[in-house]
Amino acid sequence: MKKKAFSFLSTVLAASLVFGVSVYAAPETQNAKPVKIEKEEKQHKEPIWIGAWAASQQHPRSTGISQQGFINQTVRMIVHPSASGSEIRLRFSNLYGTAPLTFGKVDVALASDGASTVAGTNQPVTFNGEPTVTIPIGAELFSDPIPLAIQEGESLAVSVFVPEATGPTTWHSLGRQAAYAAVGDHAADHDAGSYSKVAESWFWLSGVDVVTKNKKARVIVTFGDSITDGHGATVNANHRYPDFLAKRLAEAYPNQEISVLNAGISGNKILRDSDVFGEKALARLDRDVLSQTGVTDVILLEGINDIGHAPHTLDASLIIAGMKEIADRVHAKGLRIYAGTLLPFEDVTYEGYFTEEGERTRDKVNEWIRTSGVFDGVIDFDQVMLNPEYPDKLLPTYDSGDHLHPNDAGYQAMAESIDLTLFKPVGSIKQDQ
Repeated sequence: MKKKAFSFLSTVLAASLVFGVSVYAAPETQNAKPVKIEKEEKQHKEPIWIGAWAASQQHPRSTGISQQGFINQTVRMIVHPSASGSEIRLRFSNLYGTAPLTFGKVDVALASDGASTVAGTNQPVTFNGEPTVTIPIGAELFSDPIPLAIQEGESLAVSVFVPEATGPTTWHSLGRQAAYAAVGDHAADHDAGSYSKVAESWFWLSGVDVVTKNKKARVIVTFGDSITDGHGATVNANHRYPDFLAKRLAEAYPNQEISVLNAGISGNKILRDSDVFGEKALARLDRDVLSQTGVTDVILLEGINDIGHAPHTLDASLIIAGMKEIADRVHAKGLRIYAGTLLPFEDVTYEGYFTEEGERTRDKVNEWIRTSGVFDGVIDFDQVMLNPEYPDKLLPTYDSGDHLHPNDAGYQAMAESIDLTLFKPVGSIKQDQ
C-alpha cells in the first residue's frame, strides 16, 4: 500500500512540475475528526473560474509582423472581457511557434485610452510564482491568479516583454483592436509614450478567465468565421455581434453572470484547413470551444466559406454532415448548441466567391438548419439580414460594403435577433475544463 501511495504522489508531483499545478501531500493522521475536516473544506472552497474573453489562435503568415516576430520589445494588447470577476488569470499560447517562447515580464492593468492604462491598477503577472516563463513549442499555459478585479464594460491592457527573438508568432490576425509595441521593457508603464501601434491583432494571448461567485454563470462560445470575428466592424469599438450580445445579456440579467467568448477566425471553414484561415472547425472544436473554462452553450455560424472559397464545396450534404458532427460532439459534453443560418452573399466583391450553384447550396444548408431538429435552437440570421426585395443579398443598411460582411448596425441587428431566454440560468457550471 505504501508503494502504491508513493507512486501516486510521485505522479501528482510530476504533473505539478509540468503544468504548474500547486499540489501538497497531507500528513497521515489517526482518529481524524470529520467535523473539523468539513469545516476546513468550507473555508477553502475552490474558486469558480469562468472564461471571460478568448481569441482563437492561428499560424503566422508567410510575411509581415507575425512572421517577423519581436525581439527586446514589449507588446501591449487591449482586450474586452464580457464578465466581471474578483480575480483574473491569463492564458498564453505558443501553439504554432517554431521555438520555445520566453516572456521576460508580463503585466496587466485596466486599459484607458489608446495604449495608456488606468493609474494604480497595474499588476505583475507570475507563472508558478515566477515573473518569467518559457512556453514550449505547441503548448499553452495559464498564469497564476492575479488580484485584479474587473467589472463589466472595462477593458484590460496586457503587456508582454520578450527579451529574445520570438521567431514567427502564434497570433489572432483579425483583432479589430489596436496592438502596440515599445522597444525594451515597458510592461509596467502607465503612460503610452513609449508605445506605437503595430497591428490590429493579438499575439500569444488566447484567453482571460475571471473568478465569479455565481455558481449558475453561463459561458457562451460563439464559433464561426469572419462574421463572428467581426470583419467590417469599427476598430477599437467592440462592435462584433458577440460584443453586442454580451451587452444585451448584461442588461437583461444584471444579477446573472453570463460571458460571451469569440471563437471566430476570419476565412475559417468547417471542412478544410488553411495556414491563413486556421484549422477547420472540426479540428479546432475541442481546443477553441469545448476546453473553454466553464463553457455551457455554443452558437455555431459557419459554412459560408466552404461554399465561397475555391475549391468550392457545393455538395450541401458534406457541410450538413460537418455541422451535425459539431452538434453531436457538443452534446456529448452535455452542452447546448444553437445554429445560425448563413447570411446572403450575392454580389460579394471577392472575385469568384459567389456562384448560383453556391447560392443553392446555401439555401439547402439553411433549410436543414431550420428543420432538422439537430440543434437546441435556431437563430435565423439570414431572415434578419436579407434584403426583402432581393433575398439573396444583404440589406444595404447592414452591409459593410463588400456585400458579405455586416457593418456595426448589421452586427447589432444580429445580436438583437437572438432570443435571450435561451440563456436563463439552469444550474451550476462544471469546473472540469
